[in-house]
Amino acid sequence: MTAPLTLPRLSWGDPSSARRALLVHGLGSNGALMWRYGVALADAGWNAVAVDLRGHGVGPRALDYSIAAYAADVAATAPGDGGAWDLVVGHSLGGAAAVVAAAEHPSWAHRLVLVDPAIRPTPRDLEIVRASQLETFADPSESAVRAAHPGWHEHDIEMKATAAHQVSRWAVEQTSAQNQPWDVTAAAGALDVPTHVLGSDPAVYSIYWGERLDALRAANPRIDYSFVAGTGHSPHRDRPEATIAEFLRILEA
Repeated sequence: MTAPLTLPRLSWGDPSSARRALLVHGLGSNGALMWRYGVALADAGWNAVAVDLRGHGVGPRALDYSIAAYAADVAATAPGDGGAWDLVVGHSLGGAAAVVAAAEHPSWAHRLVLVDPAIRPTPRDLEIVRASQLETFADPSESAVRAAHPGWHEHDIEMKATAAHQVSRWAVEQTSAQNQPWDVTAAAGALDVPTHVLGSDPAVYSIYWGERLDALRAANPRIDYSFVAGTGHSPHRDRPEATIAEFLRILEA
């Protein structure tokens, strides 16, 4: 078992708030790119903390990039005064890590929101991810990000370029290589906390929907689902207002 790493943090909202959330980013990103959720939670009275995962952002480098290792790191991440997170929001890879952490440590979090989580990517999904990462590494400039995503907010364009410069290319490659097969379905089925999958639009692109999601929800009634129309794999960047409105609706449900 690889020892967990201490992950760097940044936060939004009052650190003394009684409502505490952890934000876990996806592959090739960093904690700062979860800013939409951080701002929304802070405005709603929460304290939200985002981490840079191992090999990402300014997170520590390592040799192990298995989902189990990512999960061990986030499971070892606790609120400043200890106790459990009231909410964990995980995007893509971050969603997979959060699922495993919550399944193995039931007292770690009271609730999960999984944003288009990478629970069981198909070979096609993994090839799409690989091609996207190759494109990013070929030109990690702001101009390239802007050309690929002209509708994104300037913050997202700037920080996506920064994240591409910060991340370890080897870590990204090893995350795919070391997770064969990539499948945390069993952990998701064992979750014992309320869990909501906030999906992207299958008509655009979604990494987790259809029969895989239907089967999981049938196996675990604690898992709910909704999606944001017109969005790809990162709904909080593609249609932020609609995504945050749905996110807040989920929290109020």
